[in-house]
Amino acid sequence: MAPSATPPPGGGLVVFQPVKRRRCAACRGGPLALLVLEEGKPRCLDCADLGHLVFLPRGDTALTRRSREASALSAVVVRFNRRRGRYERQGLLVEEAALAFAEERCLADAEARRRRRARDAQRRAAEDRRFTEAFAQEIRRLFPGCPAARAEAVAAHASVRGSGRVGRSAAGRALSPDAVTAAVRASVRHLETPYDQLLMQGVPRPEARRRIAERVEATLREWRLREVA
Repeated sequence: MAPSATPPPGGGLVVFQPVKRRRCAACRGGPLALLVLEEGKPRCLDCADLGHLVFLPRGDTALTRRSREASALSAVVVRFNRRRGRYERQGLLVEEAALAFAEERCLADAEARRRRRARDAQRRAAEDRRFTEAFAQEIRRLFPGCPAARAEAVAAHASVRGSGRVGRSAAGRALSPDAVTAAVRASVRHLETPYDQLLMQGVPRPEARRRIAERVEATLREWRLREVA
């Protein structure tokens, strides 16, 4: 405790978490975890008529606000920080019924947010399915020789939300032929050529791409011209 320090400004009751061991000047109980200063003398919460209040630690802004609003009597709990030379708020003392009411309100809000997040997730999932299907259809239109399963796999890979892949670029979302072709070309590069093996062998990426470029373009030409039966 630092009796000579200035308590925090503002109206309302202030309760202190003492730094040193203190006893109540009235009932001699202690050491006190919380105390009230009356005429410069420490009083326990019971002697200060605050013993029926419960402590709500700081941290949950909504719970603190609602508890204070619902409590007919409340007090700010502070502790003196010697290093900083000031009192710092630790929490709030409120009526137990007010805290219970506030917790119910916050839980209701949390449940509402959970349901909203679930609805949003369902909506995004439906949007993603529709977009992936449209992307796969555009692949089949541009490359009628591309097997249907392969088109679906390329579309699913390229259109993952938040992936930064070509399907999620502005051009990809617009189903630009260049973006769709880029997704197919990348798939061919990795699955129809030794590109990955070249990289693992230490071949620089530009050189590895140069070596397999003709094979990639040959596959794309074949898929453009030949329709799968």
